[in-house]
Order: sequence, then C-alpha cells, then structure tokens
Amino acid sequence: MQQARPGLGSELIGFEQAGVVFPDGTPALEQVDLTVRAGEFVSLVGPSGCGKSTLLRVAAGLQDITGGYVQRGAARLGYVFQEPTLLPWRTVRENVALPVESAKLGKRARYQRADAAIATVGLAGFADHLPHTLSGGMKMRVSIARALTCEPELFLFDEPFGALDEITREHLNDETTRLFAERRFAGMFVTHSIAEAVFLSTRVVVLSGRPGRVVGDIAVPFDYPRAPSLRFSAEFNAIAAELSELLRGGHR
Repeated sequence: MQQARPGLGSELIGFEQAGVVFPDGTPALEQVDLTVRAGEFVSLVGPSGCGKSTLLRVAAGLQDITGGYVQRGAARLGYVFQEPTLLPWRTVRENVALPVESAKLGKRARYQRADAAIATVGLAGFADHLPHTLSGGMKMRVSIARALTCEPELFLFDEPFGALDEITREHLNDETTRLFAERRFAGMFVTHSIAEAVFLSTRVVVLSGRPGRVVGDIAVPFDYPRAPSLRFSAEFNAIAAELSELLRGGHR
C-alpha cells in the first residue's frame, strides 16, 4: 500500500525506509532513503536485479511500495523506457504527440508542441518518417521527444541507451546533459555504466544487491553542459573509481 507524508518542499520525489516485496515473496527493495530535488540529476547504479527499475516505477506511481513511505511532489512526469516503444504505423510527429492527445489541445497545437520537441532532440526534418526508417539512436531520440511534450518536472530514464553502440551512446549522453542544462528538470536515470552515471549526474546513488538498499550517494561537482573531454579528466576518473569500489562492496 502506498503511504505518503506531507512537506516535500523542493523535493520532487522522496523515499523514506521504502521497501517493495513482490507478490511471490521476492524482496526487491529494502529501507530505501532517497530524495531528488528540483534541478538534480540522480543516476542509480547497482548489480543486475537490485531493484533500480523497480525504484523508478515506484517514482512513477506504476509500482506500490509494501513498506515505508513515498511522496511525490512533481505534477508532470516524463518516462523513457529501455526500448523506444514507438507505434510502427505512426509517423515520428504522431508518436511524439501521443502523450498530449488526451489534453485539451487541438491537433494543430499538439503537432506544434511535438515539432518543437522533435527539433529539440535534433530530428527536425524527420517528423513525417515512420519508425522503421530510423536508426536505434534516432528512435531513442523520438522516445525522449515524446516525454518532453509532457514538459516534465521529473524525468525518469530506465537505462534508455544500454542497447546502443558506444559512439551513439556517448553522443546521446552529450545531448542529455545539454537538455538538462536548458530545461533543469529533475532526473532519475537507471544505468549499469559508471562512466555514463558520472557524466550525466549531479549525484550518483549506489544500490546493493537484492534487496536493493542505498549503500552510497556520491556528489558529482562538474558544471553543465559537460564537454566530452570531461570523461578523460583525473577528477572524473577519481569519482568513477570511488563508485566502482562501492559497487564491489567497499565503503566510503
């Protein structure tokens, strides 16, 4: 059962001693304490099966907690899944406009908002294309554009770039930091990549093996937008090394 406490302030999502046990008795999360405030981009890293995606679903209201508390302060959410999940018979514009079809907007207004989001992710000129004509990276850009039409206060990313080649993935990381610098939404980003987490984030939260618990919360001090060369700096690699130690079971 979901439980909530008032008084979030600037927090857009807050977890207090939150736990999730699946109906078959499998514990997924245990005593999670975590807050994400306006203007923060928080990546979640941890072993496979530790509950990162479950925590994201709880943040979105798609999964109930079975213990503790969760409080949502964001009125508008954007969600980018591991797969682009585009409707193959719809054009890029029609896919991107899908979230606002239920809003009280005329078709012209919906498509104007969709076209603005398409341009933001660098796909101007592809609005009339069907998904099968796009590369994997372009399809993921469409998925991000679709979420942008919701004008999210809290942007949830469930390992969206994991299936892409390294060059495309790094390019989309660059674009994501640019978007964050422009929009300053709050972000929660699930990834298995330490380098991706450090490059994108203001904080990186490390979860233990199942049931997932927070075992580290590391601040990332670099300004936005971030230059690709940051990945090769000594400061960047020092943070990555600290996270790697936590993932191996070390302690701060």
